[in-house]
Amino acid sequence: MSREAAMAHMIDVEQLRTFLAIADHKSFTRAGDVVHKTQSAVSMQMKRLEERVGRPLFARDGRGVRLTEDGERLLDYARRIVRLNSECLASFEEAALTGRVRLGVPDDYAERYLPEILARFSRTHPQAEVTVVCEPSPMLMDRVRGEDLDLAIVTHVASRGYPAEIVRIERLVWVASARHAVHEASPLPLALGRPTCDWRQAATGRLEALGKPFRILYASWNSSAVGAAVQAGLAVSVLPESAVRAGMRVLGPSDGFPALPTCKIAILRNRAAATALSAALADEIRASLDNLGSAAAAAIADAAE
Repeated sequence: MSREAAMAHMIDVEQLRTFLAIADHKSFTRAGDVVHKTQSAVSMQMKRLEERVGRPLFARDGRGVRLTEDGERLLDYARRIVRLNSECLASFEEAALTGRVRLGVPDDYAERYLPEILARFSRTHPQAEVTVVCEPSPMLMDRVRGEDLDLAIVTHVASRGYPAEIVRIERLVWVASARHAVHEASPLPLALGRPTCDWRQAATGRLEALGKPFRILYASWNSSAVGAAVQAGLAVSVLPESAVRAGMRVLGPSDGFPALPTCKIAILRNRAAATALSAALADEIRASLDNLGSAAAAAIADAAE
């Protein structure tokens, strides 16, 4: 293929931005609002994109649209291309990045990870302002979807259907006070999150399968409250391995406690309001949390399948 022919087949990044807006909002009209284009301009862009790839990308779905199989195939490439384009431009503008970025993070992740993330980000972007919102992962997901946040660090659950980038995998473990024998009580007292908490559902599901009687003694979204109940010897809980504190004991099969699933931590982004600043913060989060290159993380991921 000649250089001229290859250039003719290059995909326009702005077309991909519009494509992603349609994929996220399932509407040409709403996508137009996001990318600041008229509906006719959006339609023309997508016609040209479909001509470029040689495949139909959208199908009607009631009043909205959905991606065809080829559209789904393009989606991941489009996200990567747009992200890399933003990151490339940001790398030449780092010194000038200013403004405000809104970050959501659960309180337990904030305690463990925010100090390093914010320190790194402050060093590279001293003129930027970070607004932090601490709420449970499900609420943060809704805030990102509602465009109240630019990005969030969340516990990833594939079944919820939120596109996210997994950046860390850890073992989820049973914990009790190292100075008490509350784990021997029957029924077993538990300190866990609210009923919709995935860790709570995993823990109670494993105990039910084992036929081990239990009762929920403390329920809270606040990790400090749950940790206090554990350290006081009042209850058993479940935590990611990195969250185990001094004074806590990890319980395993020899103690009568079954293995738990892994905990996947992910970055969730507001695609409709992507900026160089939010991309830069996402880079620092990824660099601070990433453990996916280690053999241990790979083994954990394999064991979870």
